[in-house]
This record gives sequence, structure tokens and C-alpha cells, in this order.
Amino acid sequence: MILAAAYLVAPPAAALAPPTPREFVSNLDLECFKTTTYQPPATTLTLRHLNPVLGNQPPVQVTLGPREQLCVPVAKNEVMPPPGVLDYLRFVDLSCYRVTGPAINQNLGLRHLNPVLQNVPGISVTLNAPQQLCVPVAKNGLVPAPDILRVISHIDLLCYAHLPNPLMNRRLALTQLNPVLTGQIPARTVLVDAARQLCVPVHKAGDEIPPDAVDIVRWIDLEKFDLTGPAISPVPLTLRHLNRVLGHLPPEELRLTGSAQLAVPVAKNGVVPPG
Repeated sequence: MILAAAYLVAPPAAALAPPTPREFVSNLDLECFKTTTYQPPATTLTLRHLNPVLGNQPPVQVTLGPREQLCVPVAKNEVMPPPGVLDYLRFVDLSCYRVTGPAINQNLGLRHLNPVLQNVPGISVTLNAPQQLCVPVAKNGLVPAPDILRVISHIDLLCYAHLPNPLMNRRLALTQLNPVLTGQIPARTVLVDAARQLCVPVHKAGDEIPPDAVDIVRWIDLEKFDLTGPAISPVPLTLRHLNRVLGHLPPEELRLTGSAQLAVPVAKNGVVPPG
């Protein structure tokens, strides 16, 4: 991937082995903020499911609608990911766009993977229609070192509405992990409410995912819960797409206007990431 000269490349991480899929996924928590309105240029994508539990689903075609959220990495209750894993997770920023598609009516049992939520009961849901596609971006021109970029630039999640929408009803302290936001959004305590969407990994036609990246990305299943929490001051940002399939799209200017959801890692039907 050729990066524009305006990009700032973060210092390389320590020479550590890449995280296992289980280490990466079980520590990935994203706080999803509402953003100012933006409609990207008309872009239609063909997506196929990567996770084996949904491997029987046919490809789906979507067109990017308005941007609705920016999801950024956080730690819960001051429990930080291990250092080698944190090097990766702190750069997982996903811009989420409204999409539509057919309902798949798939029944799934979900259980939490993150240690902070191990005592929260699992839930059973039926996936309906897709509502959002969340794709990797860089904030304010800051991108990670190449070894990290080769993984996070291929994280594409298709978010399905589901029923029922049970409450978690738990207070959590969230701490920003990405260097662009650590000094702008203070640690805050939020109340996590209803389960709302399941975001599952997909492959965009035209993307060439390295095998070692596929081994991680295909296991990223995140359940989005509504949350309520303290207001934040608007945060202005510039986004650039990291994946080459969307690399032709122009930069996006936005302001974060308040948090809306928390996305946490889950396993589907008892099939957990290896490692």
C-alpha cells in the first residue's frame, strides 16, 4: 500500500510475535461515537462472510450510505491489553456507514470473550438485516507501522440488527487507547444498556488479505450495546481510508458529537478464536 506523504507513521512496535487471534479479538473493545453528517461518493461493494459460523451465507452487495459513527479503541475498567496486543489494538479505528441488505434470519448464541465481562451471561439472538458497514481509517494522518497496518487495514465489519435486545445494565469505565484521542477525551464511566447489533467480519471484493491477517480478522465478532454517559466536547478529526479498495475516496472532515455504543468481542455458537 502506498501512503500519501501527508501521513505520519507511528513508531514501530517492539519486535514481538503477532498476537494470536484469541489475544487480538478478546481484548478489542471499541467506543462508537456519533459524528457530524457526511455522505461519501456513491460506492457499491460486494461482501462475503469470513467467519466460519456464517460461511454458508451468500455474498451481499451494499452501497455506502451516510457515515453514522466512528468507533475507536478503549480499555474497560483500566484493564489494559497486553503490551504486544495493545500495539495493534490502539490503531483499530472504524468508520461506520449506513447500508441496507436482505435479512438472513440466522439464530446465534453469543458469549463474551473479554475478561472484564466474563461473568455477564451470554445471549441468544436472531440476525435480521445489515444496518452498517464499518471500515478501517486513520485519524489525523497517523497510521501504524507496516506490520500492524497489514492486519488492521483489512478489518471490515458488517453490522446486523438483531432481536431480542437484552440489557447488560452495567457501568464501565472507558479509557481511550488511540494516541490521537488520549489527550482529548478523558476517562469516563458509562452505563451499558441494550444489545443492538452484531458486527461480523467480511471481505470486500478486490481486497487481497495476507493469510496471516485473515487468520486474525476472520474471528472479529463485536456485539454493539447502546450506552449512556457524560457529554464530551466536540472533537474535530480528519479521516483517510486505510484499505486499498476504498483508498480512492476523499478525506473526511468530522466532529465527534457524543458516544452512542460500545462494541465488545463475542464468540458465536461456542466457536472461539484459536490461540
